[in-house]
Amino acid sequence: CKYWPDDSEMYGDVKITLLKSETLADYTVRTFALERRGYSAKHEVRQFHFTSWPEHGVPYHSTGLLAFIRRVKASTPPDAGPVVVHCSAGAGRTGCYIVLDVMLDMAECEGVVDIYNCVKTLCSRRINMIQTEEQYIFIHDAILEACLCGETAILVNEFAVTYKEMLRVDSQSNSSQLREEFQTLNSVTPHLDVEECSIALLPRNREKNRSMDVLPPDRSLAFLVTTEGESNNYINAALADSFHRQAAFIVTPHPLPGTTADFWRLVFDYGCTAVVMLNQLNQSNSAWPCVQYWPEPGLQQYGPMEVEFLSMSADEEVITRLFRVKNVTRLQEGQLVVCQFQFLRWSAYRDVPDSKKSFLNLLAQVHKWQRECGEGRTVVHCLNGGGRSGTFCACNILLEMIQYQNMADIFYAVKTLRNCKPNMVESLDQYRFCYDLVLEYLDCFEGR
Repeated sequence: CKYWPDDSEMYGDVKITLLKSETLADYTVRTFALERRGYSAKHEVRQFHFTSWPEHGVPYHSTGLLAFIRRVKASTPPDAGPVVVHCSAGAGRTGCYIVLDVMLDMAECEGVVDIYNCVKTLCSRRINMIQTEEQYIFIHDAILEACLCGETAILVNEFAVTYKEMLRVDSQSNSSQLREEFQTLNSVTPHLDVEECSIALLPRNREKNRSMDVLPPDRSLAFLVTTEGESNNYINAALADSFHRQAAFIVTPHPLPGTTADFWRLVFDYGCTAVVMLNQLNQSNSAWPCVQYWPEPGLQQYGPMEVEFLSMSADEEVITRLFRVKNVTRLQEGQLVVCQFQFLRWSAYRDVPDSKKSFLNLLAQVHKWQRECGEGRTVVHCLNGGGRSGTFCACNILLEMIQYQNMADIFYAVKTLRNCKPNMVESLDQYRFCYDLVLEYLDCFEGR
């Protein structure tokens, strides 16, 4: 049960007051003040609450947990008292955390790890600290990822110098740190088996995929809400986290002529208030060109979805259109106002946008609209729902990191997205663009 207050509360003779709370996609950090009745001294305690461990089993990937452990370590001064670690039973998950914490320290200090003896010692002090083989394997996978990837976060005030050094080509290896980091990213990106994409590969769903080369894994799918008379809830769309929120993005290829109704169902079902379009109309990578999927002007019905064009404004970089969307079979659910941002400065066969400033402007426009709308999700689409869409999501995450934690971790941002869909940020050029955009953003920030 919840043992902390949302404001202030007495627990026996101790008054607990919540001072501040910071919520991210994988965890929440809460700061409390503790006061004991009859004493004037105040004691400050910080709670780190990891929220991405599933009810059963282990996390699918260790990226979020490793970042969480590093955050706890960085926030704990050397002279602090013991760290209290707990889960529901104080065993399996708690044991995993402690082993990872100890092994990360051992790897850094001694250059070796000894997971077996660490687990053995822990279990001799408290039974069932590692409860399952799955947890034991997860610890090995997490330590391997930590050792392969290293610490990739860069403080804002060190970014320009660090990035310049990363671009320097070594005369002996004829490679750069940036290229090697991208190769490491590729090596730790999960490769999907056929079984992991079983829903996308069902015979009835094959014609709903623009390309069979890039399919969303079952674990990341955004399923449609079905109503009477509808049986198929599949659309080629994957949920992805932002820095602050789980499933803040839905990434999908440009709708096919036969999936336009499903696209608008997706927008409505998930309360998406922004659509970001990163490809050009009539661009094609298959037999299916990218056709217009919205009415302009007027009103049009796509299956059960009624889409009404409200207004449009345009400049050389972005066309914004406002639509009112409702499901005529579920009128009791009301209507949704959606803003579409069609980005014009990404040429058809270029890996990266034509202009960093234009892309920053797009990110700023989408952020401003979504902040005004509240809790709406963002649909991001390009030709294949991967490279360009992933680049947009990664840059969005990075700007949030800079704003709230004064650092940028491009590797972590892209790795997190690839855990949802492996083709996010496909090329070295797109990966480098993420670095370039951060540099451009920091330069603009300093120039103000």
